[in-house]
Amino acid sequence: MKSISQDLLYKEAVIKYSYKYGVTVAARRYKTTRQWIYYWRKRYNGDINSLREYSRRPHSHPSQHSEEELKLIRDMRRRNPRLGLTMFWIKLIDRGYTRSIPSLYRVMKREGYFNAKVKRKKEKPKPYEQMKRPGQRIQIDVKYVPQACTKAMGAGTRLYQFTAIDEYSRQRYLQGFPDNTSYSAAVFMEEVIKFFKFDIECVQTDNGQEFTKILSSNQDGKSKVQPTLFEELLADRGIRHKRIRPYTPRHNGKVERSHRKDGEWFYEGRKFYSLEDYKVQLRRYNRASNTYPMRPLGWKSPNQVLSSFFMEEV
Repeated sequence: MKSISQDLLYKEAVIKYSYKYGVTVAARRYKTTRQWIYYWRKRYNGDINSLREYSRRPHSHPSQHSEEELKLIRDMRRRNPRLGLTMFWIKLIDRGYTRSIPSLYRVMKREGYFNAKVKRKKEKPKPYEQMKRPGQRIQIDVKYVPQACTKAMGAGTRLYQFTAIDEYSRQRYLQGFPDNTSYSAAVFMEEVIKFFKFDIECVQTDNGQEFTKILSSNQDGKSKVQPTLFEELLADRGIRHKRIRPYTPRHNGKVERSHRKDGEWFYEGRKFYSLEDYKVQLRRYNRASNTYPMRPLGWKSPNQVLSSFFMEEV
């Protein structure tokens, strides 16, 4: 129950005084207007709560989502219940939706589409080095293709996605391989150099044996570590190889996050019938993913960021 405030007691006192001595006298006594007293006398029914102010919250907003837009969101969400916010927004844009992604997030949160997340203790991140140009550092990693996607190729079939992402523009190059050996990593690196239209200064990887043998159990600690084919290629091309600290995948965060998104956007419910079929579908997805707008890029796509960079240089 709402508490009785001094404002309500004051209104009730003015009304009762006006009933006893008249409205004009009450207006002079309480230094208010006759119209104000008549207004509250009309509202007063003997219960002090009848003198409370009505809510001033508007019933509608001129720029709120229309019923047609809400229906479009509900229908699209029913067909795509697991789609991430960005991809969901892109699909809505293709069907005539004109709102911004923050506006979509607010209305979907109000409609109850997002479950409340359990708060976790946040780690205090180290200051991150911002890249100033394309190719300054490329992150490379390997993703295991879910076995549910390769069932049609036979039990036990494994496929691997090699990913290279430019830290400045977030442009990516993806390729599929039947194994994750150092030879495959070297072949992939050759393709990466041809794909990116800028010079690569540094490549950052984890300590997997497809990239380096520095943590290999075969090393006795006395003999010199033999470079892998991947490392030999980088040295031959004059590209610096940076390895992240062991067991800290967050240091390769951009490529790790992109792999998480690949699981949601690409691999969910998809099937591959051969290595060639996998490569064709992955190539098509790779082209499309470089045109998706991203929040860290100010809702520009990687391709747009690169175009803007080279236009400014000219």
